Amino acid sequence: MSAQSPAFDERAGEEALSTRPASLWRDTLRAILHQRNAIVGLTILGVLVFAAVFAPLIAPYGPDDTVGITEGIPVRSGSCIHLLGCAATQPQHILGVDGNGRDLFTRVLFGARISLQIGFLTVGFAIIIGTFIGSVAGYAGGWLDNILMRVMDVLLAFPALILAILIVTVLGTSLINAQLAIGIVAIPIYARVMRASVLSIKERDFVVASRALGAPTRAILSRRILPTALPPLLVQGTLGIAGAVLDVAALSFLGLGAPPPLAEWGSMIGNERLAVFAAPHLIFWPGLAISLTVRGMNVLGDGLRDALDPRLNR
Repeated sequence: MSAQSPAFDERAGEEALSTRPASLWRDTLRAILHQRNAIVGLTILGVLVFAAVFAPLIAPYGPDDTVGITEGIPVRSGSCIHLLGCAATQPQHILGVDGNGRDLFTRVLFGARISLQIGFLTVGFAIIIGTFIGSVAGYAGGWLDNILMRVMDVLLAFPALILAILIVTVLGTSLINAQLAIGIVAIPIYARVMRASVLSIKERDFVVASRALGAPTRAILSRRILPTALPPLLVQGTLGIAGAVLDVAALSFLGLGAPPPLAEWGSMIGNERLAVFAAPHLIFWPGLAISLTVRGMNVLGDGLRDALDPRLNR
């Protein structure tokens, strides 16, 4: 019997990798929708996405309009809702106005845009870089694994927020630099998660069989190992969005993130921190928005973990 050619082996390996259970995505979605935490988290995320997308239609004013000054309303005034007894002769401001006479409800709505952008872009950047580093380190092993992981350990040795402040200080104060700093700080987390998954998956029978059939290394990583390693990475990424929102809010609070007059929840709290007793609503509403966002993402992450973990999914 003649030996099979390398081209035949590679073609057979590609065909073996192309097989997919037709019901994989349907079963995954069903498992997620059976988790109460996931449903609650998706509901909160849906409300945030709705507010961010339709903010220009929902908000009664522009985020930078000093309507309080033009309407003769004292700055940092409380809410005025006509249905709740506020005089009809007074302009309606659902959550009041800030120290510059801007409508607080409008700015909280537009702040959802900034927070979602921060969370998804920052975590997406960290996941892409961390997945590449972790998959290469875990699959290659040896000296390359040691070098890459030691670099990740150096980054993990610094407190995340302190390292982010250092990076922003070096790069300059801006929202983009704040997102980049938080993304760089988060890369080691996803790299280590991906490496651990690759180490546990690369010796499984279906990976060994694909390697024996002559499948290329790139195809094995992208079609066999990566899809199997996605669940823990997805859960960690969902939890990471909450952390990114908090970290960028902290940088903005310190004046290292979103520049004024951009409507960002952390900077809104930082700008009015001295009026916490005179006008507590200016701190409460942006703080509540941050809390709901973080809570929603954490609950969604817990639900995804319960749904995607085969040890918990019975």
